[in-house]
Amino acid sequence: MKIFFTFPGQGTQRAGMLNNLPDGETWLNSVRAVLGEETDSLDSVESLRHTRAVQLCLLITGVAWARELIKNGVKPDIVSGLSIGAYPAAVIAGVLDFNDAVRLVALRGDLMEKAYPHGYGLTAIVGLTLSHLKKLMEGSNTYIANLNAEMQTVIAGRNEDMAAVAQKALQAGASKATRLAVSVPSHCKLLNKPAAELFSAFSSISLSSPSCEYLSSSTGRVIHDTDRIVDDLAFNMARTVQWSDTVISANQRDARLAIEMPPGSVLTGLTFQAGWQGEAICMERNSIEVALHLAKRLDR
Repeated sequence: MKIFFTFPGQGTQRAGMLNNLPDGETWLNSVRAVLGEETDSLDSVESLRHTRAVQLCLLITGVAWARELIKNGVKPDIVSGLSIGAYPAAVIAGVLDFNDAVRLVALRGDLMEKAYPHGYGLTAIVGLTLSHLKKLMEGSNTYIANLNAEMQTVIAGRNEDMAAVAQKALQAGASKATRLAVSVPSHCKLLNKPAAELFSAFSSISLSSPSCEYLSSSTGRVIHDTDRIVDDLAFNMARTVQWSDTVISANQRDARLAIEMPPGSVLTGLTFQAGWQGEAICMERNSIEVALHLAKRLDR
């Protein structure tokens, strides 16, 4: 039986999220070596209004908590991340050096925000099937961004266009239509150009073969080849997230303990919605000791 580490995407961030990292000063010193004084205000309310800071905070937090689990004997067999979460997943898989990941994620955030500085984002629709929602989206200039669960889909586009679709969805029986804390139209063709620019930046980065299974949330498939992982990391901002398929794939590969890195518990909830056959916890609400106990139970 295998252990599955998951890393959340944007929308889970909160001010002060870097305050209580395990071995936090060591990690923040590493970041300072790359970003300088910017590091000290990354998780402030003002900074988290910007995509760059949000994504950097999620990278740092995900890597710090995953490394702490590994240090305490809880090692992943499979890793996957939703959107920006793919970067800490790649670091933990040994594919990407942490400092290189900091540089790439800073650039990723800048490119995304520069392309769409305001007026765009993501909205989650809960309680409608994909086919039903697609009919409501016809002619709306919005796009399918995330397929999180059978009855939970995220759309991307202009704020006013998403609001119109959200209103139609609620009238059609959706239980929720929530504008997410994401300021760019991620996971659709609107980000093809910044994704291509990010891909070019990978040419100066050395990657290593993964030490565990790197599971793409864009395809729901494990990728072993480093060139394909580069493509996955660079272009995932412009590709639909197939999170439900990703969890199903991990389940089929005999993963029976899913551990979500902070912040939040969104992925843990989505794991159970995908028919998960094992245990699933988030480190936001559980201790290292709980994770270790559950990991040891897999060996019985």
